[in-house]
Amino acid sequence: MMEFQHENGRYFLEKNGKVIAQITYTVINEGQTYSINSIVVDPSLRGQGVAKKLLDTIVADARAKNMTIKPVCPYVKEAFLRYPDTYQEIEYKS
Repeated sequence: MMEFQHENGRYFLEKNGKVIAQITYTVINEGQTYSINSIVVDPSLRGQGVAKKLLDTIVADARAKNMTIKPVCPYVKEAFLRYPDTYQEIEYKS
């Protein structure tokens, strides 16, 4: 199982001291919203659902804190459009 690490502004996965996957965010809307800026996954991990797992990790965190998510990153925008039943209630509406 993948264990993502968290520090201010990102969730990430390291292997041998190298970041091999990460999702970056900024807290906006007076601390009520995560604006997801980017998801980057090492080519060796592509096609294994790592980006989706990163997204699901930050979504779970936002839900636990009663926050919303503003999808800025193209991957996240696409996921929110493709799976409205999963993400619609958490999407930030400006």
